[in-house]
Parts: sequence; structure tokens; C-alpha cells
Amino acid sequence: MAQNDVRYLTPVNIEIKKEKYCRFEKSGIKFVDYKDADFLLKLLNEQGKILPRRITGTSSKYQRKVNKAVKRARHLAILPYAGDQLR
Repeated sequence: MAQNDVRYLTPVNIEIKKEKYCRFEKSGIKFVDYKDADFLLKLLNEQGKILPRRITGTSSKYQRKVNKAVKRARHLAILPYAGDQLR
């Protein structure tokens, strides 16, 4: 092999994803209700963990409100602490 025969990996085609946005700011939601289990389930994964901001696009202000609402719902047994395949 000659010195000029350098092979590079072809770059992966990175698809342009949609712009992330905070669904709470867009919808004008000011309060995250801990009693609305169906809505809170959209912000959890299959194991019952809270989805991070980098995935949902939620702003930090509303992510804190979501965390507090999910924890309150878990404490009142509206949501499970550890779910086995919630969806």
C-alpha cells in the first residue's frame, strides 16, 4: 500500500431533523397538571423515566414543571414509579 492510499470512511448522511420547540410555549400552557395522567405519559418513556429536554425540546422552565408534576403524580399513585411497558 502506498503512502497516498489513505481510505476514509464515508460520512453518514445526516438527515435534517425538524426544529425542536417547546410544546408548552407554543400552546400557551402555563400550568402542567399532575392529575392529567394521559398527558404526562407522553413525557415518559416505556420504563417510566422522564424524557430529557434534548429529546422533547421542552424549555428548562417547563421541564422543571413537568418533573414536579410527574413526581407528584407518582407520589399520589396516578403514575407508577417504575413501569413495565407503559405503552
